[in-house]
Amino acid sequence: MKGSTHRRCYCRDPHTGKPLGKKCPKLSSRKHGSYSIRQELPPHEDGTRRSFSRAGYESLKTAQADLDHVRALLALADKDDPDSLQRLIALLEEVAAEKAPLPAIEETRRRLRAGLALRGSLTVGEWLDQWFAAKKRRKTTLNGYASHIRVHLKPRIGQVRLDRLNVGHLVEMFDGIADDNEVIAAENEARREQIARCKPSKPGRPVGAERKLLAVERAKLAEMKPFRKITGPASRQAIRRTLRAALNSAIAQQLITFNPASHVELESGKRPKPLLWTDERDGRDPRPRDGVDPAAVRRLPRRGRG
Repeated sequence: MKGSTHRRCYCRDPHTGKPLGKKCPKLSSRKHGSYSIRQELPPHEDGTRRSFSRAGYESLKTAQADLDHVRALLALADKDDPDSLQRLIALLEEVAAEKAPLPAIEETRRRLRAGLALRGSLTVGEWLDQWFAAKKRRKTTLNGYASHIRVHLKPRIGQVRLDRLNVGHLVEMFDGIADDNEVIAAENEARREQIARCKPSKPGRPVGAERKLLAVERAKLAEMKPFRKITGPASRQAIRRTLRAALNSAIAQQLITFNPASHVELESGKRPKPLLWTDERDGRDPRPRDGVDPAAVRRLPRRGRG
């Protein structure tokens, strides 16, 4: 297929107002005008011609580089795979219409071979919204997904293109969560200290002077942030599980080929094991989460025995 570069300007005849085109006398200077490229594409089904065109290059060298780039993209299609060629043509037509940069050749080759969309403009946030909208789980599970997406994932990595998300982005996200934990812990401690200042020094109604001081301290307390929970190891693991599930779904739909959430390392998020109530733990309230008395378990009747 034919392709060419040419130089043109936008000067007009002062009398007729028509473009001078190649007749412009200033084109003898290399600094006048700009370069354009035009690459023929396979015709439409009805036989009409189509091409990729782009103008505004400052030099012949940059124009020729883009023309070679367009030809290299078209060459990615196998001769016995007309569908690949049509996808590449559609890609070039979209790029030309949007005046977007030409896509990288190797990235386009990888996407073409994997059957992925040739232009990855979908963001992580957009995909998380799509994925969550299609989920059918228990309400408690969905609430957890929604919280992870709203509080952590979208604010921190939602703007990243889905196909460009990598382990580095996730390391940065979890480092940011850890930094926020330190801030929250410090603010919680400051609030506890301020609450202590708001209590009278002695039981009973404080005297007038102390009431004024307490009013000032309570006003300061009212301006402070409320107590907040830190995002502990177990919660960070849950956030990663949510993201990993969403990205696995994206892989299944051939939007991406790699799941960085499966490769980021986090500290263990295991919950502490429940403890059985014993006489040695005198002074604690034996609540249900502490377990049950093994002796009581042995006294329970077994099903199937009568």
